[in-house]
Amino acid sequence: YLRNSVLVATLITAGQVFFGALAAYAFARMKWPGRDAVFFVLLTALMVPPIFTQLPNFLLMRDLGILNTYAAIVLPFFFMTPFAVFFLRQFFLGISPEIEEAARLDGAGHIRTFFRIIVPMSWGPITTLALLQYVQAWNEYFWPLLVGSERSVRTLTVALGVFRSQTPQGNPDWPGLMAATLIAAIPILLLFIAFGRKIVDSIGFSGIK
Repeated sequence: YLRNSVLVATLITAGQVFFGALAAYAFARMKWPGRDAVFFVLLTALMVPPIFTQLPNFLLMRDLGILNTYAAIVLPFFFMTPFAVFFLRQFFLGISPEIEEAARLDGAGHIRTFFRIIVPMSWGPITTLALLQYVQAWNEYFWPLLVGSERSVRTLTVALGVFRSQTPQGNPDWPGLMAATLIAAIPILLLFIAFGRKIVDSIGFSGIK
């Protein structure tokens, strides 16, 4: 179960950071018709409770025939989230335009500019976003329970719920449950101990209150 949680959280985080960074760059540094309107529509997704999308996503995974697979757990979160786009866009807007102009004079296009200039300059916020998204993916419970109930793809959070439901109601195995909960919490605690200050500094620099 621990391996499943690590794999799922890593795949979700990698997809959200990569595609979120691409979208954020397009909204922050590229000029195209309707950019601000599209970004406003994207931001409205932040106001939609996630529970509203659970049933449509479940029906889609069922129709695709991929229930009880890693793909079903990862796909709804893989490509990006509005928060990831907003977070990185705020930082990209603060990068001096003269840097990109110098790159264009040297013959660099948008793709080369993004990977050779923007990404190295934004390594701190990108790392922070990866940590935040990893923690969120690690703690996800309802969606993995909905589409990944089989043991082969069951994540640690779902396994904890199953373990609790299988114990007698009058006398649950509290020592075993607490030990499993500690194992689930240790990776996140270690991440925050190692990168807690970087997370706080990057959030403040990006203008998120």
